[in-house]
Amino acid sequence: PRSPGAVKEGVLEKRSDGLLQLWKKKRCILTEEGLLLAAEPTAKIKELHFSNMKTVDCVERKGKYVYFTVVMAEGKEIDFRCAQEQGWNAAITLQMVQYKNRQAILAVRSTRQKQQHLAQQPHGPRLRSASNSA
Repeated sequence: PRSPGAVKEGVLEKRSDGLLQLWKKKRCILTEEGLLLAAEPTAKIKELHFSNMKTVDCVERKGKYVYFTVVMAEGKEIDFRCAQEQGWNAAITLQMVQYKNRQAILAVRSTRQKQQHLAQQPHGPRLRSASNSA
């Protein structure tokens, strides 16, 4: 059963930060706000929120796996891998783009409201359309 608000759920492998850089299975829940990682034994949940996420980078297919890196705003990089057919990298990218677009639209709206208030020339940021064949 999917959690409320979950777009996608399943298992992703995350490369640990330690010296050995082992791959650890994490239960992952992708929502419209970000990616939730649950560590199995402790059930401790870590959220990678889209507001702090810069990009999903260097997608590489090797054997049955897809390897990809989530780059956070503070420059931290988190390596993941999953089975190719699971398509986590595309799903995360799509949700992140949609999240950023929603934020940009909200920002434009609030800017417009402020500008109407101040009666300045409305010169909001131009939005790129998110229809680049996801």
